[in-house]
Amino acid sequence: MNDGQLILVGGALLVAGLAAALAAGRLRVPGLVLFLAVGMAIGSDGTGWINFNNYEVARTIGTVALALILFEGGLDAGFDEIRPVLGPSLVLALAGTLGTALIAGLAAALLFDFSTLDGLLVGSIVAATDGAAIFGVLRGSTLRRRLARTLEGEAGFNDPVAVLLVIGFIDWIQRPGYGAPDMALLLLRELGIGLAIGAAVGWLGVQGLRRARLGTPGAYPLGTIGIAAVAYGAAATFHGSGFLAVYLAGLILGGATIPAKATVRIFHQGLAWVAQVSMFIVLGLLVFPSQLGDVALKGTLLALILAVVARPAAVFAATPFAGYTVNERIVLGWAGLRGAVPVVLATFPVIEGVPHSLEFFNIVFFAVLLSTLVQGATFEPLARRLGVTTSDPALAEPAPPPRPARSTAQISTSRPWTAADGDPAYPREVAGLAVVRQLRTRLDQPGALVELDDGRYAFTGPVMATGSASALQTAARRRLEHATTDAAKEWWREVIGALAR
Repeated sequence: MNDGQLILVGGALLVAGLAAALAAGRLRVPGLVLFLAVGMAIGSDGTGWINFNNYEVARTIGTVALALILFEGGLDAGFDEIRPVLGPSLVLALAGTLGTALIAGLAAALLFDFSTLDGLLVGSIVAATDGAAIFGVLRGSTLRRRLARTLEGEAGFNDPVAVLLVIGFIDWIQRPGYGAPDMALLLLRELGIGLAIGAAVGWLGVQGLRRARLGTPGAYPLGTIGIAAVAYGAAATFHGSGFLAVYLAGLILGGATIPAKATVRIFHQGLAWVAQVSMFIVLGLLVFPSQLGDVALKGTLLALILAVVARPAAVFAATPFAGYTVNERIVLGWAGLRGAVPVVLATFPVIEGVPHSLEFFNIVFFAVLLSTLVQGATFEPLARRLGVTTSDPALAEPAPPPRPARSTAQISTSRPWTAADGDPAYPREVAGLAVVRQLRTRLDQPGALVELDDGRYAFTGPVMATGSASALQTAARRRLEHATTDAAKEWWREVIGALAR
């Protein structure tokens, strides 16, 4: 293909993904199923428009897409939201994933006459819940906020665990003398390095974004993409978990006050959607329907065991003291949605040349298909039936981009800023009023221009003032006249310009 044809194909696939998403809403089926169907339809076993069976390329695309999806999930949640459910989320991600992998793996060994290690490898591949599927379901859900955040946190933390289990069992199968202690060491090393690098990159990213003075809010998403890439790449380079690092970096940025945060969140939500569509279409290309008949019955049976036995049993075993009711634990058990993550993980043994690996890939397809169709479609009705929903959305939507400053209230406060008022560079409230949006951040000294929740505006620094856009402009012009440094003059001109829009 020439460049024009490649661009045409890429654009056509994105349009097809959007059409599939619209059709999914009308047909009341999960969009992920239709994305897979698009890939299968145009693949080698369908129309043959795209002949694709390169598992290494598919894994690379899946890895990049998953990193973007996890980063967006952390950014959308923020560490402050996850903190209250951090304990249960980590327990589910660790013990829950291990328990699910063990039960599903033993079932796979019995059903398909695999060795125990081969069965446990299959169980590890299907054990992880899928961040894209979970985030998508929760955005349209009214599940209790604590349950929703628990599932969101688990979906972010358990992908690294499942990846490490798959890598560990591949090594155990292929390397003589490898065993459980080596897997435990692998988990500790990769999770520890991923945790350290993710926290460091996230903190440094917040500091860098706060000090950056970019010309437009649309430039800040470039910085956050760079932060996500550095978090994943640095962790992977030092043999740590890149997925844990990128999710943690997203959580830290999501919980911090950074410039153009609403713009950043909306951008990454769209980017994660594109990543999700691209990943499912590419993975659909790898599925050859003509090869599925041999494992269809047993694959479906394994998928049922995974959904009805393995995941619920692991959840109940992992959460006896987490403070959830029986009905809440039932919902947590049923919410183990599978999606692209197991399909990406199924490429690992194919690339490494593990025996039966192509059969593993076809088995995983049924686990994903049944989970998406059955669990995804029944999750919200089951939650309502068990009385664990509310009238409020499970997850808050990102705030809209900054509005033009338009207020008629006059200045009501003008006084020196004190230590009791907090950090003037990133105030949470001004004169007892909550800050709903930070419009500008001063760089030569701590200060900011913010919007308040009553519709007025404020600038902070050595002196703070609140009021309408026009009133604050007048105050800023007076301070511009008396400014003695170039940096101060630049700041007051910036305030005047922002309030004039």
